[in-house]
Amino acid sequence: MLLRFQNIILEMIATGKSLEVTAQRLCREIELLLPDVACSVLRVERNGQLYPLAAPSLPEIFSELVTGAMIGPNVGSCGSAAYLGEAVAVTDIETDPRWTLFKTHVLPAGFKACWSVPIFNAEGEVFGTFALYFKQNRIQNALEQELVSACIHLCAIALEQHDRVLERERRASVDALTSLPNRASFDAALGRLSCDEPGTWALMVVDVDNLKTINDTFGHQAGDDLLQCVARRIKASVLPDHAFRVGGDEFAVILQETGAVADLDGTASHILEAIGTVASCGGHMIQPRATIGGAALSPGDRDAETVHKHADFALYHAKETGRGGFVRYWPGIGTAIKQRIEVIQDVDNALREGRIEAYYQPVVGLDTREIVGMEALCRLRKPEGNIVSAGAFHQATTDVNVAAKLTQGMLALVAADVRSWLERGIPFQHVGINISSADFHSGTLYDRIEAAFGRQNVPLKHVILEVTESVYLGQNDEIVAEEIRSLRSHGLRIALDDFGTGFASLTHLLTVPVDVIKIDRSFVKQLQLDDRSSAIIEGLLGIARKLDIRVIAEGIETEDQAYLLSEIGCQLGQGYLFSHAVPPEAATQLLLNHGQNAAAGRRGPIIALPERPITGRTIRKQAGPAKKSATSAR
Repeated sequence: MLLRFQNIILEMIATGKSLEVTAQRLCREIELLLPDVACSVLRVERNGQLYPLAAPSLPEIFSELVTGAMIGPNVGSCGSAAYLGEAVAVTDIETDPRWTLFKTHVLPAGFKACWSVPIFNAEGEVFGTFALYFKQNRIQNALEQELVSACIHLCAIALEQHDRVLERERRASVDALTSLPNRASFDAALGRLSCDEPGTWALMVVDVDNLKTINDTFGHQAGDDLLQCVARRIKASVLPDHAFRVGGDEFAVILQETGAVADLDGTASHILEAIGTVASCGGHMIQPRATIGGAALSPGDRDAETVHKHADFALYHAKETGRGGFVRYWPGIGTAIKQRIEVIQDVDNALREGRIEAYYQPVVGLDTREIVGMEALCRLRKPEGNIVSAGAFHQATTDVNVAAKLTQGMLALVAADVRSWLERGIPFQHVGINISSADFHSGTLYDRIEAAFGRQNVPLKHVILEVTESVYLGQNDEIVAEEIRSLRSHGLRIALDDFGTGFASLTHLLTVPVDVIKIDRSFVKQLQLDDRSSAIIEGLLGIARKLDIRVIAEGIETEDQAYLLSEIGCQLGQGYLFSHAVPPEAATQLLLNHGQNAAAGRRGPIIALPERPITGRTIRKQAGPAKKSATSAR
């Protein structure tokens, strides 16, 4: 009996009968052998969609409902078996949660239980299912198990042959470089997802960082190797869910696994960790990095395309506010993006209209109160005339083009001011200029600095580049680290700004050395409250001396703070006790009055908190601390 059945199906396969005809005959033969049992054979596409090949005794509407459905943990017996890669036996279709969406179409036909078995291809991937439907609440018996074992073997042979025949057509839905399902396949899979129950699935969009830089630096073979590596890692990290390549440097992941959907942050971290291991690409060791935006199906989402749009919004926000991480969509993200775009436009207009200005805050010797240098701080003059500090428009520096133009404008302004100070014979050591993350990724930072100061005939020994901790190593960015090494090799000095705010550690100074550490104001503020800040600063001063690194304390607002810092060995300071940021004319007056030699013997504050920052004269000191922005250009 079994041998006759097998020979019939094998002959159909050998003579080239279509997959659908062969599957129909297989089901009919099994149903003859097993009265009161119905059969089905389903194909599982590489993108996870189901397509019935044969279900002769099941309601036609049931097959229509299953057609194109995505496999998942609660998609009937067959969809669940394909998703889990193991047999699924449901003894009560009416009450089993896996059948919630489908039971109304099989219960009226009298079927009460179902046993589905996945069919694996030669690579061990599920590419089909075979199922028996029973009219009693029961499990399969020994004979049925034997027949099903034969059936899945025959189905595997038929499906393998069918796949070979359709390979050319299949290529239309598969990305040739990565072998992942492509954009067309993604669109089809997305369109078939149910949006009836919020929280049942989510979408992540993954953007590979710095692909163009890698292509330009190491060649396109390295870039292709990188994409293949990232594709493999994403695919493996999201199993049993599915990954797609939807663009040149962009991938998408449809998440249905309950735990992955419930913890999108954890899932994204897992993906980023999997991607981030160093890989050999085109003969070069490269550390892949990516940025992810994600969105879950939420109440009010009309269709899957809405979720896709939300994930794209989140990715855009993630890329523009700090690559290398994950951002989940929230209802206000559109407003945040709009505000960011408006800020970028405001800064762009200010650059074109010459309303970007350089203000200066002095760095002083705590013993003599002589000015040894300045920090240049970016300010924007509004059309109505009021001055805005950089904290109000810091978001604009996440735009590469605007950041580059902003830095270029500041370099030109500072170079001209330094030239004027040198020509007046002012004993001047250095000026600190804040550099953004985007500047380090331009690949031309040193050339731009050299050109700006060269035009004014200002030696680069007067320049210190200030880098915040978040830029320095906040995302473990090797490009930034390598650029810092390159700048120092050209003789430029680097200051690590806001040290102690949570990103860098002393061990990083061994691999990416700097010349100056600027202690964050949060430590200085605590000096009057307890001894821990004092101990930390004192320890840092000792280490810095051994590493030949100069230390500047930021945010000094009181004489007590200045005294305590001086007592523990800190020689340089900066803050509103001495002066807040002033325009170039006032900065010039400060240097004339309090520059080295000019301020010999002077022990009082150079300038207290002035009512208007337009003069270098000492005026009445006002009570209360002044706030200092924590951005990289305050």
